[in-house]
Amino acid sequence: MSRVQQAFSRGKAFIPFITAGDPSLEITEKLVIEMAAAGADLIEIGIPFSDPVAEGPIIQQADERALTAGTTTDGILDMVGRIRQVCDVPLAFMTYMNPVFTYGTERFMQKCHEAGIDAVIVPDLPFEEKDELLSVCSQYGVKLISLIAPTSRERISMIAREAQGFVYCVSSMGVTGVREEINTRVGEMVKQVKAVRDIPCAVGFGISTPEQAAQMARFSDGVIVGSAIVKIVEQYGADCIPYAVDFVRKMKQAID
Repeated sequence: MSRVQQAFSRGKAFIPFITAGDPSLEITEKLVIEMAAAGADLIEIGIPFSDPVAEGPIIQQADERALTAGTTTDGILDMVGRIRQVCDVPLAFMTYMNPVFTYGTERFMQKCHEAGIDAVIVPDLPFEEKDELLSVCSQYGVKLISLIAPTSRERISMIAREAQGFVYCVSSMGVTGVREEINTRVGEMVKQVKAVRDIPCAVGFGISTPEQAAQMARFSDGVIVGSAIVKIVEQYGADCIPYAVDFVRKMKQAID
């Protein structure tokens, strides 16, 4: 069983997202280890990028802070290598095509494999063009996670057939961010995927409270939360770890 499968093998998965290097790589490293200990089943690590089209202002600002602090892809990969010496939590990179191309696609995937990254999520890679990355991902044993959105409609079945690891269900239109209410056809999207094959479906974009997490967990196999955690990191800076960990613990309890 792969580490990504393990994330969904113990009931509903809670998947927090943090931006690498905000406020520093040292804090990110500790955060990953502590969030895993608090019950996070899989952790998404955002590689900061100057033009993150899927992200709202909270994560965009975190990317800017991380880049200003001098965060590099090599620095992040080194950090993951250190995390892997003490922690076996499944890890996924959230990134964009430009940083991958710039780094060199094959070199990037090879380094991901060597560091211990289990999966990559690339929001600006259209499903129709996924072959640009898929063969290299497969070569190095890194899962390429597919996203579906409320607008995917008839493409959902096609994406589900070829998806790897889990399907990332985007719960609301637009960019990431904290939302008061999440209204969508999440249940329908998940049903459509499951009608094609039994692959885990995790819901993300806009989930920020234990109540919302519990609601989304009813329809899905896992819940992804980013902006709400990144906001805690922004608020407390270098002192964010206990607050972020407490939030992870509460969210995990809510979906259990």
